[in-house]
Amino acid sequence: MNAFLEIPALPPRTIVLNPPLSDEEFERMSEQCDLGSLERSKEGTIIVNAPAGGMTSDGNAEIIRQLRNWWREHRRGRAFDCNCGFFLPDGSCLSPDAAYVTAEQLQGLSREELAHYLRLAPALVIELRSPSDTVAAIAEKMGAWIENGVQLGWMIDPYAKEVHVYTRGAAPRVETGSTVAGSGPVEGFVLDLEEIWRCYE
Repeated sequence: MNAFLEIPALPPRTIVLNPPLSDEEFERMSEQCDLGSLERSKEGTIIVNAPAGGMTSDGNAEIIRQLRNWWREHRRGRAFDCNCGFFLPDGSCLSPDAAYVTAEQLQGLSREELAHYLRLAPALVIELRSPSDTVAAIAEKMGAWIENGVQLGWMIDPYAKEVHVYTRGAAPRVETGSTVAGSGPVEGFVLDLEEIWRCYE
């Protein structure tokens, strides 16, 4: 047996194309990509995100479950998982782990527009830190969400068991309780963090 196994070259984590892709071309590329999910920075750099591990996927599913349960109480607006892309005002295209868009934001959008990446900033975005995410990198992404019009952002760090809360016009704050409560467009939504921490046991 050959003692040396040939390891295929790893795919790139970022891709820079010249000229850059249009929004429509980027969306088509994302649909056809087998390497993972794609995002695009405001500079046009394409970011390749690997599939999530078991605990992170479980945590994401729990966040979506709770968000959908809250949505079912009023059935206004829409809740989205990590597969939805959002074209933002600064030219980037980002995908949060979970998002909520109000009924007012959706007003006037056609079925055709809803079938594609959305051209708006969600009212709420939730990002769940994975083992490959540095705190600095995910904080930068949260800042970009807020700068593009997101009203409330939660960065959930299951390893430190804390939530970094982002709102427009205020410095981020950290919450370490067993729950985190929504405000503004998601008033009444309370995320049970203990259920999320159980995904990491």
